[in-house]
Amino acid sequence: MSFPAHDLTAAMPARLPDEVASRAALRRHYDTVRRETLSRTRGLTVEDQCAQAMPDASPTKWHLAHTTWFFEAVVLMPNGFHDTVRPGWHVLFNSYYESMGPRHPRPERGLLTRPPLADILAWRQDVDRAMQQLIDGVDGRAWPEVELLARIGMAHEAQHQELILTDILALFARHPQEPAVRLEAAPDSALGQGGVSPELGWHTMSPGLYRIGHDGAGLAFDNEGPAHDVMVPGFAMASRPVNGGDLIHFIEDGGYQDPQWWASDGWALAQAQDWQAPLYWAERDGQWTTLGLQGRQQVDPNEPVAHLSFHEALAVAAWAGARLPTEMEWEVWARQAGPEDWCTRPLPHGLGRVWEWTRSAYEPYPGYRPWPGALAEYNAKFMVGQQVLRGASHATPSWETRPSYRNFFPPTARWQFTGVRLARDL
Repeated sequence: MSFPAHDLTAAMPARLPDEVASRAALRRHYDTVRRETLSRTRGLTVEDQCAQAMPDASPTKWHLAHTTWFFEAVVLMPNGFHDTVRPGWHVLFNSYYESMGPRHPRPERGLLTRPPLADILAWRQDVDRAMQQLIDGVDGRAWPEVELLARIGMAHEAQHQELILTDILALFARHPQEPAVRLEAAPDSALGQGGVSPELGWHTMSPGLYRIGHDGAGLAFDNEGPAHDVMVPGFAMASRPVNGGDLIHFIEDGGYQDPQWWASDGWALAQAQDWQAPLYWAERDGQWTTLGLQGRQQVDPNEPVAHLSFHEALAVAAWAGARLPTEMEWEVWARQAGPEDWCTRPLPHGLGRVWEWTRSAYEPYPGYRPWPGALAEYNAKFMVGQQVLRGASHATPSWETRPSYRNFFPPTARWQFTGVRLARDL
């Protein structure tokens, strides 16, 4: 797999003038990312890390192995490093890269009792040492490409850091005792901050021509560009996401039983699967509770609601006399709402607490070009049948958040930290 430099200039991160400093910064960031991944497994047993909750989720052990495979297959092997390769493991831990060979079926990842977790962790260490050797020793002419591929690998690992938490929560939700992940504090979390959610207000945005998409400064995924102008009518965006109190009102008003609020596919699915509340919610002794990383707790009426599908988000918005924003509206609003790091810290209005569904289908931007080689499969092949989510959740690493970030899931997905922010026409 080759990544010619002329194909990568649009995605190239800003270079430090001193290449020595640039290499040192990359080493530090790489170490931080890899340690953070392991920190998210604290408190999990070996058995916890081998099980698979459902076909859409993966075992923790698989995430640890797949992120390691990515660095080996995408960064190390194209640059002549082969000593870390374990025979047959690329078949086990390739996810969906058709051009990189055969893969173990996704629904059967929980059957991979071998290799054991200890061997996966040893492999991670071997790959980490090789990555450090590559970063320190690669020829200066090859350095820009290595730097870019390593940063893509770290951004990829950040996505799996979030999946580690969502997937283990899905697993624990199926356990009769509903164990807690028992993290001391969720990484980069706004959880447990307390306080009272403000009354729902509205931020008015004037009609006009706005620029959205990644502007090329720093690394971004290929699906975030190119930056382009969009004409947006005037609209209003809610000042906070829908919270637990709002959702309880929706339930008490019969929202899950009233077809007038639902799109046809969503209503059929809700009836077929007997949805009565968001995923992981349950009524206990007359109180609504939800299962989270800290175990089952009473629903906080001030916390943003998570684990809503796109269909539920549509229904809640219709019930509220509003709608979902388009992703263009969402980004225009986000760029006006605060500084560039708008969701890198806990904020009083719930920014960065849940991913927010938009009304936009996941489509390429005008002039979109996928990354070259095998990484063309990273995003482009999923641009059908998916809905765009924007923002970040409390499980998203803070350094991997930006207004242009385009997350996406099928409209039926509920196990992610997904919620909704309302919009309305002026």
